[in-house]
Amino acid sequence: MTSPDSRPVVQIDIVSDVVCPWCIVGFRQLDQALQQQNVLAQLRWHPFELNPTMGPEGQNLREHIMEKYGSTEEQSQQARDRLTSLGSELGFDFNFTDESRMVNTFAAHQLLDWAETQGRQHPLKLALFKAYFSDQKDVSDVDVLANVVASVGLDEVAAKAVLESQAHAASVREKQQFWTSRGISGVPSMVFGGKYLLTGAQGTETYAQVLQRCLAEAA
Repeated sequence: MTSPDSRPVVQIDIVSDVVCPWCIVGFRQLDQALQQQNVLAQLRWHPFELNPTMGPEGQNLREHIMEKYGSTEEQSQQARDRLTSLGSELGFDFNFTDESRMVNTFAAHQLLDWAETQGRQHPLKLALFKAYFSDQKDVSDVDVLANVVASVGLDEVAAKAVLESQAHAASVREKQQFWTSRGISGVPSMVFGGKYLLTGAQGTETYAQVLQRCLAEAA
């Protein structure tokens, strides 16, 4: 498949959560690879909840990570420092604080599902990463979500109606089930050309190699 300007196009499906730091790192690395290879992506984001049982009150992020992964405070800080450094190299700001919180993302996924029908899923996904990691916003809060939606040119009132009616809840659950039933248990998980699966943030070079393989097969 080629674009109107004759650049090749590769379909890439990304299973991800908006509170997953490695998902935005992986996407930025992928974006670099696409630019290096002069390839366009037909991108689709798919829902995954890192913490589907997280209550509406959320949890302190450091406490949550230490509890979930058994890491020490020192290891937690090292991980933050590494992400902040990596983000900086990729042009993305991680602004972790002692008050950073892990929150439930089911509402955000419903809005991403709706935004796909409006042709605005990709900008909304990137805006949610920024809201959560750079701006330290609570992306489970309806008013915060409405503001983020408005920032990418979507209607706030319509977004709130989507959440109130739960019109996209079943669709999100179905898509989550589709990917978990195919063995996806960690994110980011990227599927290139419907064939090649890469899990985790694999680095610009690795993504470039997979893109080259997809292009070679298409040719």
